[in-house]
Amino acid sequence: MTDSTYASHPVDSERMPWIPMGRPGLAFKPLRFFRDGSGWMYLFRLEPGTLIPRHRHVGESHAFNISGRRQLLDTGEVIGPGTYVYEPSGNVDSWKVVGDEPLVLHITVKGGIEYLGDDGQVLKSVSPAERLETYRRWCQENGVEALATIE
Repeated sequence: MTDSTYASHPVDSERMPWIPMGRPGLAFKPLRFFRDGSGWMYLFRLEPGTLIPRHRHVGESHAFNISGRRQLLDTGEVIGPGTYVYEPSGNVDSWKVVGDEPLVLHITVKGGIEYLGDDGQVLKSVSPAERLETYRRWCQENGVEALATIE
């Protein structure tokens, strides 16, 4: 008998559709939501020219660039395929997709994300619970099986 606590939980992202994230140019494929509600892991796809506005990470974030390029607007640095970026809790940044191909990132988000106005005021926040609910609702409304793990 196998203890499910120690069993592998594969997620075949090729079987998942890209799920729209509100405004055009953004889509995600959730891979895992942490059972304790502390965060999520997902593939994030952004079309060329898409801007991610100034935001603050409530917890740490880990992003691995799979394809495409993004430019960090505060430093001008361009992040390309194969690059890993660590963002500590409290990090504030904004960036945009540059070049002609879509950007695909593998991201782990701990805590949530707060989107900021020019004066630093929180305009919108996204919690792990809200991201999970968005995913579940979209799957239900579109008759798609929810494949992400909740562990």
